[in-house]
Amino acid sequence: MSYYIDVILPIPLKKLFTYVVNSSEASFLKPGMRVAVPFGKSKIYTALVDKVHTVAPETYKAKEIHQILDESPVVNTIQLKHWKWIATYYMCSVGEVFRAAVPSSFLLESETIIMKNEEVSVDELKLKDDEWLIYEALQHQSVLRIHELIDIVNKKNVFPILKRLLDINLIHLKEEIYEQYKPKLVRYVRLNNNYSSDESLQELLDNLSRAPKQRKVILTLFSLSAAVKKNIKLKDLEAKSEVSTAVIKALIDKGILNEYYIQTDRVTYDGETTKTSKQLNEYQEQALKEIKESFEEKEVVLLHGITSSGKTEVYVKLIEEVVRQNKQVLYLLPEIALTTQLIQRLQDYFGEKISVYHSKYSLNERVEVWNNILHNKPKTQIVLGARSSIFLPFSNLGLIITDEEHEVSFKQFDPAPRYHARDAAIVLAALHTSKTLLGSATPSVESYFNAIQGKYGLVEITRRYGNVLLPEMELVDIKEKHRKKRMKGHFSDRLFEEMTEALENNEQIILFQNRRGYAPIVECTTCGHAPECPNCDVSLTYHQYKNQLRCHYCGYHMAKQQNCLACGSSELSTKGFGTEQIELELKELFPDIKTGRMDSDTTKGKYGYEKIITAFEQHEIAILVGTQMLTKGLDFRNVTLVGIMNADTLLNYPDFRAYERSFQLIQQVAGRAGRTEKRGKVIIQTYNPYHQILQQASMNNFEEMFKDQLNDRRQYKYPPFYRLIKITLKHKDYNKVNEGADWLAKSLRNNFGDYVLGPEFPPVSRIRNEYIKTILLKIPPGQSIKSTKTLLNKIDNSFNAIAHYRSIRIIYNVDNY
Repeated sequence: MSYYIDVILPIPLKKLFTYVVNSSEASFLKPGMRVAVPFGKSKIYTALVDKVHTVAPETYKAKEIHQILDESPVVNTIQLKHWKWIATYYMCSVGEVFRAAVPSSFLLESETIIMKNEEVSVDELKLKDDEWLIYEALQHQSVLRIHELIDIVNKKNVFPILKRLLDINLIHLKEEIYEQYKPKLVRYVRLNNNYSSDESLQELLDNLSRAPKQRKVILTLFSLSAAVKKNIKLKDLEAKSEVSTAVIKALIDKGILNEYYIQTDRVTYDGETTKTSKQLNEYQEQALKEIKESFEEKEVVLLHGITSSGKTEVYVKLIEEVVRQNKQVLYLLPEIALTTQLIQRLQDYFGEKISVYHSKYSLNERVEVWNNILHNKPKTQIVLGARSSIFLPFSNLGLIITDEEHEVSFKQFDPAPRYHARDAAIVLAALHTSKTLLGSATPSVESYFNAIQGKYGLVEITRRYGNVLLPEMELVDIKEKHRKKRMKGHFSDRLFEEMTEALENNEQIILFQNRRGYAPIVECTTCGHAPECPNCDVSLTYHQYKNQLRCHYCGYHMAKQQNCLACGSSELSTKGFGTEQIELELKELFPDIKTGRMDSDTTKGKYGYEKIITAFEQHEIAILVGTQMLTKGLDFRNVTLVGIMNADTLLNYPDFRAYERSFQLIQQVAGRAGRTEKRGKVIIQTYNPYHQILQQASMNNFEEMFKDQLNDRRQYKYPPFYRLIKITLKHKDYNKVNEGADWLAKSLRNNFGDYVLGPEFPPVSRIRNEYIKTILLKIPPGQSIKSTKTLLNKIDNSFNAIAHYRSIRIIYNVDNY
């Protein structure tokens, strides 16, 4: 009997692939184990076993696997079910989910190795120079890798040379798999057992009397062993005995000391559980009680607590209960900056039971967290992470907390799978038969609507912790201020007065501007020309700290020109302003005050967020300027003033959620002010202070905003009443995209009628030299989503069957908001 395995390959294939295995391999293999398999002509991929069976594939001959990579599964069955749901719901392949889900170290890639063909002799004079260089290198080295060839011939593209050498049969090519993950090994030392008796030890010390440094090392080793009562690291011994590594190496070479290695995790927590969780106030106690009652009937509960109402402490109490039951907790956060501040708080309560997982961690660190969760180790009982942590191999999940659930950062836009972590987490909790808690001061319209409809439980906290008042919010009309000449740069006189007063009282200030860089446009005042990106349809943003014009879409950059590229005029001015310009203006207005900036330019690297947040917490920085990463749940005790530099940029955005997002951002950034005894103040600068959303935000009127938005959405057929699928077409040829989009839209209209909008060029219609066109499909309340997607797939297959359109890339984005 022949045995077969269906495997998931980390590439966008619609179906699973089948390989043949022998009976012993079939009995050993289990779903979730990795195998290396040949795919295509020569490539070897890491695939994941989905099923072991005895049914041969009908349309092709199954190949044999290359090798088995695991002793036991690295992915569990619940994960596989979850991945398949994500692939089906978000219209992508399971392979794409597999690639996104596991740390890339798990996806062993094969590397091409070049070897000399010993059976063929060749006339060296007939070889070209670059061919001879490779041939000569193979005389001295048995194998070469591609990157070594690039160095030898000093050319980026070496494949034509390899092809010529293959044609004359001079070389063999072989694919070799290499492991990317390397465990961290720490070097320890101990005294050789031969010196365990007192006599032999005394003799050793006498013999070393002429080598005082070596003798000092041995004596230090004794004092360390007595003090710490555990293994001694070579590094510690070197530091304590104040000698070089060479001295210790000499003792190892003599056999006096033995060295050995112990594998350790890269991320460890050295502190202790120092605090017990805080006593809840009556409103928090009430909320906790209501959440527990709701959990008895509902799977999902929405906690709507105003900013600084102490939602985190309620979460801590719930986590404590789940940990007592020996179950795991997943705590999802939208922004890595938030995890930085929260880790410290939770470690004070739970010590080393916490693991963190996000993209700023190195590959090796992520592999270690994955393995610890897979083996259900105590240090991973509570996992704190950004959206990708929903893919981790939980086996005993008791609770998922999604904090700041309204955040757009939970949605993955590129590459596939384009999932929403909040929604995927709810499904994951259902698979584990556990509960989900969504928390926010400004819930998304969809979640709040679900709660009001009774689909979710709803719990509210309407008072701030310690009965602190919500900040006073003031709208400043900058159109009027400009007219009366009361502006200093981008600061109105009101904002400047309040800042001066706050700084005199040694209080801190946050300024919010949702645009990084110095200015979004550099314009010639003579001819009006503004430099644009050659690859995208956007103007280049000026970054003063590098004196560069930079494209925020493709990364293209050029030095700032002294003269206009069109007319040669030297009169260039900037339009608009970003965080960098505000920071420079602050240095002019308050030269003695330390300012900081927090945007994606200043938070690069693993500890980028931590440095800025810590400096601000320790009052090293008095004024912090930042983009929307400042708005997300950070807790600064001494901030009394928040300034929103220009609220209009948030409102005037072509998106049906622009007003809702503006309200959320203003409320969230305002929530950073006055979190202790003193009431905070928020100054909102705008050209239109009578705008309905700004009025609602300044009065903290969430219910009114929700009601208005719901009426608009009902009228214009948008979520939560209608579901959306956004279809994007991309190609380098402008005409081809146009024709393809028209064909697709026509096919969709034949099936879905007036619920198809477009095709339309988006605001930025060319990125990285690819033209973009979008079609929006609305799914009415009564229509089956499953049958809609099945029909979409059929239309997609028909589209790809047309040879002329096959090169157009189509992207399906389900729930694209």
